[in-house]
Amino acid sequence: MTLVSARILAGSFRKMPTTTRVPIASLPLPPSSHILPQNLTPDPHTPSPSAFRKVQREKPSIQRRARILAPPAHFSYVTPCPIAFPYKVEPEEGEEVTDTGDLVEKWLSKREALHDKPTATSNAKTPLKKYYPTPGKRDQRLELIGLSEAGLKDCLPHLNVGDAFETLGSPTLSKALEDIEDLPAAPVEDVEARQELIDVLSGHATLMAVDEGSETSWAPWSLRYSGHQFGTFAGQLGDGRAISILATPHPEDPDTITELQLKGSGRTPFSRSADGLAVVRSSIREFLGAEAMNALGIPTTRSLSLISLPETPVQRERTESACVLCRLAPSFIRVGNFEALNPPANMFFFGGGQQDGDWEAMRILGEWTSKRALKITRDGEDEPWAKNLVMEAARRNAVMVAGWQAYGFMHGVINTDNVSILGLTIDYGPYAFMDVFDTYHICNHTDDSGRYSYQAQPSMIIYALRSLVNVLAPVIGAEAELGKAVPPGWAEGVSKEQIDEWRNKGLELAKEEMEILAQETCGQEYGRLMHKRLALRRLDKDDEGKLSRPLLRLMEDHKLDFHSTFRRLAYFSPSIMADEASLNNAIDTLLALTPDPDRVDRERAVGDYKDWLKRYADRIESERDEWVKDIDGKEGLSEEDVRKRVDEERKKASRAANPRFVLRQWVLEEVIAAVEKDADSGKRILRKVLQMVTNPFNAWGAEDDPADSDSLDAEIKEERRYCGLGERRYLGFQCSCSS
Repeated sequence: MTLVSARILAGSFRKMPTTTRVPIASLPLPPSSHILPQNLTPDPHTPSPSAFRKVQREKPSIQRRARILAPPAHFSYVTPCPIAFPYKVEPEEGEEVTDTGDLVEKWLSKREALHDKPTATSNAKTPLKKYYPTPGKRDQRLELIGLSEAGLKDCLPHLNVGDAFETLGSPTLSKALEDIEDLPAAPVEDVEARQELIDVLSGHATLMAVDEGSETSWAPWSLRYSGHQFGTFAGQLGDGRAISILATPHPEDPDTITELQLKGSGRTPFSRSADGLAVVRSSIREFLGAEAMNALGIPTTRSLSLISLPETPVQRERTESACVLCRLAPSFIRVGNFEALNPPANMFFFGGGQQDGDWEAMRILGEWTSKRALKITRDGEDEPWAKNLVMEAARRNAVMVAGWQAYGFMHGVINTDNVSILGLTIDYGPYAFMDVFDTYHICNHTDDSGRYSYQAQPSMIIYALRSLVNVLAPVIGAEAELGKAVPPGWAEGVSKEQIDEWRNKGLELAKEEMEILAQETCGQEYGRLMHKRLALRRLDKDDEGKLSRPLLRLMEDHKLDFHSTFRRLAYFSPSIMADEASLNNAIDTLLALTPDPDRVDRERAVGDYKDWLKRYADRIESERDEWVKDIDGKEGLSEEDVRKRVDEERKKASRAANPRFVLRQWVLEEVIAAVEKDADSGKRILRKVLQMVTNPFNAWGAEDDPADSDSLDAEIKEERRYCGLGERRYLGFQCSCSS
């Protein structure tokens, strides 16, 4: 890679026009009406940013130990503190210890972000100050290993990352170990912007506005939620290692807010017995997984950055190093946030438990979520919101899970606390994309019963939506009786019998309707996506029964790769059916898409494929006129030329819907191993894979070049390898929940 080309690649984002970019500390804040902590109820221990500041100084252990929040509380202010846990609290040299509790508070306080430093140079006015821990008390190496250009472009086009891309090096699969030419020194303001970005997104520095009496107040927060895990209610869970550090309006749409959340940023009151940290391995998986899903058009949280903390050990099955992921979303509210406020049971155990329900907290959360997160239009403030919230959450999640099924994505842990109210794919743990098609594949090796298997995913989303209906049913029933939104204090002094009556009414009004809506929406969206993958324009009701399901059954019976089969069908033309040799050649290429060619029952497989391709060819021909009408200049073309043009247009449409590159388990394992072995070279491989992830439909690896791989350029050869099935041992690989 030449010096000039490295500069071009690294600076591509910075050359984007139209939007004025500012360093992260200067990003504008949303209006108070759009800021979650200013509209929901805080933990009584941290009632405001200024009060939280006092906690940081005097009793920081409150935020680093597991505890049950007060029933009305939706969140707690807490700052990132990504350090090894259990904490090694020791007195400083010469310090006399008279009170162990006091020693703990002093030790933690010195590691809290309490000391302000100037923000990076910017013309933008900002109320935020940048705070750091006591010098020497939490110093650690911070290494930027990933930055998503697509995430920046889509969500934060006004963020100036300075020379961050240059420091990552040029993306490559084949030349990662080659020495990188030294780049000219970047302008001081670019270096400042990049360093501020790393400090803030690693959790080392914190942005706050905590001065009493100021017009704007701001501090990071973690949300409280509960949930059902593998079908069993687990009590208070909450953001045990995730902290929302910032929110900012989109420069082109001020009503669209992007929340920045750090995952793996240290303990919070919701950490229970865990360390609040994440490792490089799991962080890379989520960083790439979220961007892969977005590129496929499936609703998801987004990725911004990956910052490694190589000197911070994390104990999992083995000792690994810490890593902080910054992810983005309009909101991180989940089904579990509502379950926390109307739980099915009270329980208490070491490090956890479940509070009593709180109907006023439910009203406050529901109204704000409906208006700001889901943006449901209401004719007036008195219009009921609860049933509409359930239906909108159901619609969005149905669209999401239809995308999962159509593109062979398996989440692995669809607990209700992992289901977004906004219908976003969230919390990428032991996920996988389908290899050889298997209806019953289980990607999570701890899911012994197959609860979250591929085929069960739509049912598990509906299970989570039923939980949402159950907890909101009393509100739905009360609003139906009142004919308007429940007012403040709506349940005060109300008997249990009345609540139960409202609950029954709410279930009667919403449960069946929600399930029908979710099932129909999922079915329609799945059908639309499968038509898209088969490059069909007209929606025929019997297409699923005649084409989609039989194709999947054929793949399953003959152990064929899911994504490669769809991609290969882009090259199919109905005219092939008239030429036996061409047809057999086409079938040979399709049957080659298996890791076990010797085990294929060729005679049966050829027969099955001929039957299916005949139906597919007839179906394509039945809508040929719909393609012909869009061909420019068709009047001067022969019938054969028109046919070729239609075939070419169908091929383009099919390739634009079926990825050439798939984020397979073996690819993830190889990237992770490269980064863990040597971050300097590994981050260049990671950057190239991110490039492929965000452009999955490109013809990577010279797809249309029939040349043998050995004759290709080294980079193209590696691209082609990364588009392959990989080692057989990773096919159907089950991943650990450990992260």
